[in-house]
Amino acid sequence: MPSAASEQSLVSRFQLRFRRSEAMRGYTLLSPTLTIVLLGLLFPLMILVTLSFWKQEYVDLIQTFTLTNYADFFRKKIYYLILYRSIRISLLVMLVTVLLAYPLAYFIAFHVKRNKMIWIILVTIPFWTSYLLRVFSWKVILGYNGVINSGLMSLGIIAEPLEFLLYNPIAVVITLAHAWAAVAILPIYVSLEKIDRSLIEASRDLGESAFMTFIRVTLPLSLPGVIAASLLVFIPTVGDYVTPSLVGGTRGIMIGNIIQSMFGKALNWPLGAALSIISMITVTLVVCLLLGATQLFRKKVA
Repeated sequence: MPSAASEQSLVSRFQLRFRRSEAMRGYTLLSPTLTIVLLGLLFPLMILVTLSFWKQEYVDLIQTFTLTNYADFFRKKIYYLILYRSIRISLLVMLVTVLLAYPLAYFIAFHVKRNKMIWIILVTIPFWTSYLLRVFSWKVILGYNGVINSGLMSLGIIAEPLEFLLYNPIAVVITLAHAWAAVAILPIYVSLEKIDRSLIEASRDLGESAFMTFIRVTLPLSLPGVIAASLLVFIPTVGDYVTPSLVGGTRGIMIGNIIQSMFGKALNWPLGAALSIISMITVTLVVCLLLGATQLFRKKVA
């Protein structure tokens, strides 16, 4: 049996190691928040996984293990085609949003000398309004009798309204890119703001052009912000079902619409849970591929 003195010595050594470890102190301070986050994410995910292996007959849940719901995904072509469409649309939204956000973030970080906070506030103004209101505004802009068609007809450019502006994947991309623009601008701006300006000056002093300095210095150093912006846009837009249902039409339906209908009108919660799990796994794989491609780009540029 260990003596009281040896136990006291072990406790003292543990306390000393704890005081010296910044990581342990940090985790202790974060432990309440981490606990809430884990409980808020883990339990719903466990319920979703469990539900995906059950069956539903009318309003009754059959609590027996089955892989029928996952088999239905691969057996019915419509499901994985819509998931593929969702990934493709979200990747396009991510690309368009980052390409539009980067120049504005670059301008604020490098060319705005005063009142940068005012520019940041202006960037976040779209978030002051409801998400639904922003989606409806694009429906008005792109509609058959909307702003674009009315303007083109009043200028005599077209004789009748254009029908292809609304209820298609492009309308979904435009609406989502506008809705998530501020989310992309802010992390890119923070990443650009942290770049040591002496590195850019050194590159120019060594004879590099402005373009090559951007490619070899500014862009690689700002990649953490670009990656953060890309993930913040890509991950939530895959599961968006409000925007596709309002401006996408039948050609713009995404996997979120199918999942929402399974938990709603179709009343097939197990299949909806299985589609959710498959979507999460697919998004995780795509994110890993994107991160891997980013690492290869960084090594190539370096």
